[in-house]
Amino acid sequence: MEQFKSGFVSIIGRPNVGKSTLLNALIGEKISIMTSKPQTTRTKITGILNDENSQIIFIDTPGIHKPKHKLGIVMNETVNESIEEVDLLVFIVEADSEEIGKGDEYIINKIKERNLPCILVINKIDKIKRDKLLALIDSYMKMYSFDAVVPLSALKNDGVKALLDEIKKFIPYGPKYYAADEFTDQTERQIIEEIVREKALKLLDEEVPHGIVVELDTFKVKKKRDGEKYYNIEVTIYCERNSHKGIIIGAKGTMLKRISTYARQDIEKLLGMKVNLKTWVKVKDDWRDNEKLINKFFNA
Repeated sequence: MEQFKSGFVSIIGRPNVGKSTLLNALIGEKISIMTSKPQTTRTKITGILNDENSQIIFIDTPGIHKPKHKLGIVMNETVNESIEEVDLLVFIVEADSEEIGKGDEYIINKIKERNLPCILVINKIDKIKRDKLLALIDSYMKMYSFDAVVPLSALKNDGVKALLDEIKKFIPYGPKYYAADEFTDQTERQIIEEIVREKALKLLDEEVPHGIVVELDTFKVKKKRDGEKYYNIEVTIYCERNSHKGIIIGAKGTMLKRISTYARQDIEKLLGMKVNLKTWVKVKDDWRDNEKLINKFFNA
């Protein structure tokens, strides 16, 4: 009988290169929110891939960036911790990058320090021509001798299986760390909070999204008069400015209704039951620089 493989893989890269999209494609479940805006992921999110002969635990990390507040510092510390405790690194870059920037150079130096097996993933290959892709691969290989290079499009699920085949080559033999039916260590409460934040990130103006955090206040199963069960869920969206609160709510509450409607649809898919979602907006001035609030919201 073939021995069982199990191990931990950290997905790292700059903000907005497609780390969360790749994680969701690998796992086949929506456990990490996806938006076109950078710094979406704020904490380590674990995705668990089970098959007959292996269990691979993926860690999606915040994008490595120059921090502008205490939350940014915490996010970068999260990345550093995730690099310390894994068997393999998957480093994602964008195919349409014109050159290797300082952010990627910084990450490559971190990879050199760890001296772990590392796969270079060049994402969004649908956006460039082959000759440019080959030149980009050559540039990165001159900076570091990656153990494998996999070009792919995470959004289109093109090349994801090839990446998975490469990952399995570096995973050691070991036990199952999680039950076979688990696909994340995120609780339902955490996923619901992230779903609401994702909808806000997608719908709101550029200056608002990164100053918001979502907290789930109520999460209960109730019954209608006819006996049908549903979830009664209440969440609070915290923002940093009164002006931002007005933008989130929108004229006559239209923006908040849109956020809530899209979030409710995804939450119903997650829970497999009808949902009554109530969403509130409150102001917490400059919470991203408030250590007490960062600890409260992110258990930092």
